[in-house]
Amino acid sequence: MQNIFIEKPYQFVPPSKARWPQKLFAKLGLYLRTLQKREGVTQCEIRNANRLSESLAAGHGVLLTPNHPRLADPIATYNLIAEAGCTFYTMASWHLFNQGTFSRFMLWLTGAFSVNREGMDRNAIDFAINVLKTAERPLIIFPEGTTSRTNDWLMAFMDGPAFIARTAAKRRAKEELGSGKVVVHPIAIKYVFNGDIEARADHVLSQIEKRLSWSAQRDLPLIDRIVKVGDALLHIKELEYKCPVTDGATHRQRQTNMVNHLMHPLEEEWLGGPQEGGIQMRVKNLRVKIFPDMITDTLSVAERKRRWEQLERTYLAQQVDCYPEQYVTERPTVDRILETVEKFEEDFLGTYPLHGDLKAIIDVGEAIEVPTRREKGGEGEPLMNQIRDSIEAMLEQLADESKMYVASTPNTAANK
Repeated sequence: MQNIFIEKPYQFVPPSKARWPQKLFAKLGLYLRTLQKREGVTQCEIRNANRLSESLAAGHGVLLTPNHPRLADPIATYNLIAEAGCTFYTMASWHLFNQGTFSRFMLWLTGAFSVNREGMDRNAIDFAINVLKTAERPLIIFPEGTTSRTNDWLMAFMDGPAFIARTAAKRRAKEELGSGKVVVHPIAIKYVFNGDIEARADHVLSQIEKRLSWSAQRDLPLIDRIVKVGDALLHIKELEYKCPVTDGATHRQRQTNMVNHLMHPLEEEWLGGPQEGGIQMRVKNLRVKIFPDMITDTLSVAERKRRWEQLERTYLAQQVDCYPEQYVTERPTVDRILETVEKFEEDFLGTYPLHGDLKAIIDVGEAIEVPTRREKGGEGEPLMNQIRDSIEAMLEQLADESKMYVASTPNTAANK
């Protein structure tokens, strides 16, 4: 399980107000260099930055809501600085501020502020609302809440960004702060892999197959090999957690069954019964209940151990759920193949993948004016639905940037 839980009382970390560090880093190309070194992103292309510039010129408070397929995303979005001529604030999970003194300092210096994902963080919410109300500078919030590692598929969106934006719009209108509005610019982030997908995939799959005590399954077509490994990894977890499997169940049905097998007992204990909705909200609701007492001295050793096991179950449920059905079989692109084997590498081998040869495309969507009141009727949060629809439409267009996978000839593949 990733180190996302910090066993000490939460303290809000505000950002640096200085603009010059972000502008200097952009001028020197440090964001792209960091992407190259830490995330393997060698190119970054910005599209439709003029849309953001127009909103800034109009005096609007601007919320940017990117999809979140990779850990590289926050740094990638900062490449907008040179194109749009502005600096940003970014809402970031508190655990990121606890990964060393230098990391904390750089987050602070580049405009990030903390948010407590395991509880209500009034300081973070108030800061975000005020930034949009005063149009101090654009604010970045990732509505998925965590990385998906699936560039063509979005997880469920959290409703928090809509609450923040609408509250800011209401206060801005009430206080008559200029002629500008509060607007949202959906951001679509797309990564394109330009390397040798067969060599990269074989490297990862061979390691996993060795862990499974298999010989390397190179006699299978690559897509079939990925499906076989994925099926085996799910079956291992079904056996480990004694999850019953229905004969003839599809892979997705088994995933859903596994998620509910992990989550329902916890939801019965902590939330009064099984919950519905996206996995992110279900996990968040559980962690809000399970984790807070763990930063106190009130729990016994046995109870603390039990709760850690429960948190591990929520993390595993999230991992299992985030493999979309037929992701590589329905549209076998080079990028979907890479994303899938990277998830295998991260979830099963416990290593963070860095394969390089990635190009990031940052596409700025049209501005969406934020209403001061929530529209009635319909399912879900109306503003978040509109943002999601916009990002999905942009990602659908960007999907054409991905190359379809074409298998090498047997002789070529054998020599890799």
